[in-house]
Amino acid sequence: MLLEVAGLKKSFGSIIVADDLDLHVAAGEAVGIIGPNGAGKTTLFNMIAGGLSPGAGHIRFDGRDLAGVPPQGRCRSGIGRTHQIPQPFEKLTVFENLLVGAVYGRRTSEREAVQSCGEILERLGLLRRANALAGSLTLLERKRLEMARALATAPRVLLLDEIAGGLTEGECSELVATIREIRRTGVAILWIEHVVHALLAVIDRLVVLNFGRKIAEGAPREVMQLPEVHQIYIGIEA
Repeated sequence: MLLEVAGLKKSFGSIIVADDLDLHVAAGEAVGIIGPNGAGKTTLFNMIAGGLSPGAGHIRFDGRDLAGVPPQGRCRSGIGRTHQIPQPFEKLTVFENLLVGAVYGRRTSEREAVQSCGEILERLGLLRRANALAGSLTLLERKRLEMARALATAPRVLLLDEIAGGLTEGECSELVATIREIRRTGVAILWIEHVVHALLAVIDRLVVLNFGRKIAEGAPREVMQLPEVHQIYIGIEA
């Protein structure tokens, strides 16, 4: 198994955000996560990526326990991530943003990074914007840059955090096509998303969280029909 989360616990005072949480992602697999606001989804990503330490439990990547491994070490081992709100280096160009990810995120030389970054920009439809300042990009372009910069680190698993939020229907369709293309390169995907139809177009398995607990897991469309998912996530009685 590529990524394993076992017995994960985390709380902020009396607020429990991870309650004995188990999760796994196999190499090349795409797994979706849904749940209401406050379910602990982004906190889970922060713990996997190393920004937060769990109160208990284990996170293993390719069989290695990540306890004590800092964010940069996790990145260099193959864990890439995006954020809900894109966080580019706004005063650097799009191309320079990727070079930072490639040189510092995977410890490659700048010369080696130049070709791979150009290929990533082309794949994500940003090549024509390579010399534009990141601060001048549209929302869709910023979200593409988030993914491109993460891909520049050569991840084996990519954590996508509400990457479709705020996009138009057409932009969302473009993004889904891009994520499918990323999957075809062999990168595993763990995707938090509120735009459920986009999520269902990509993933193999769906996990539902509520107050830090996993309440359902399985085939995406079957999980979406469960009464507890309707009641807790959609807010209606099934």
